Amino acid sequence: MQSRHFLQLLFLSAVWGASFPMIRIAAPALGPLPMAFIRCALAALVLGTLVRTRRQPLPTREHWKSLTVLSVLTVVAPFVLFNAAGLVIPAGYSAVLNATAPLFGVVAGAAMGEERLTGRKLVGCACGLGGVGLLVQLGPLAPDWHVAAGVLACVAASASYGFGSILMKRATMTHAPLPASAAVHIAAALVLLLPATATVSRMHPTTNALIAIAVLGTFTSGFMYWISMRLMREISASAATSSAFLIPMFGVTWGAMFLGERFTPGMVPGVALVLLAAGLVTGFNPLALLKRA
Repeated sequence: MQSRHFLQLLFLSAVWGASFPMIRIAAPALGPLPMAFIRCALAALVLGTLVRTRRQPLPTREHWKSLTVLSVLTVVAPFVLFNAAGLVIPAGYSAVLNATAPLFGVVAGAAMGEERLTGRKLVGCACGLGGVGLLVQLGPLAPDWHVAAGVLACVAASASYGFGSILMKRATMTHAPLPASAAVHIAAALVLLLPATATVSRMHPTTNALIAIAVLGTFTSGFMYWISMRLMREISASAATSSAFLIPMFGVTWGAMFLGERFTPGMVPGVALVLLAAGLVTGFNPLALLKRA
């Protein structure tokens, strides 16, 4: 991996890590479904404008079905699930649990015949599940059904990202990154339109929530998805999803700085196991990566 690729991954991790505190701010005010729709609609607007400005054609009709599937896996499901989790668990929890995405990516690769599932990877999966359990049991929140539901939502969102990463890599081989990113978010907004409309009456927007969703939609969803697709065109899907290893560091940091969330010593074993699991499953070695960079 070239140094510019590593720097892009670091930048993506910092920005996506910041998305979890913003979700925590906006979700209670807007609700999971309307928030996801607004985020996708803003991203579609930004990316669609860029497509027109750069005079690039959107994907043709025959490709929209596969791009809609990609949209559901990498945008619709994760956004709604992380928004729901943001109602009940700290941003730092969600950021740490997001690090399980590469585990699911490798499992998806094996299921789709693109990678071999080895004993080391199976041990990694077991470590990841153990880490999630420790985080719930030893973290600052008293474990109850609400916390468990939030954790399960984060794990399901990460699984969706992981499986979607394989399709995302394939999409970069067929489409230019910018039009594909625009199409994914247009499809996501259309999928979410009716469900979001059904719950819009429960919204009670605040200034902070509106600022948070504006940044999430235009920047962390719009521009960052495009950058991610551009990067995935040049490196492997597993290498691209390795940004998830750094997101917990940034997510916990931003959560502590802006929301006053606590990172307790009891969380350390769970975080360590999740990151160890991701390393085992993907073969990612951050020290070796730094040497190559």
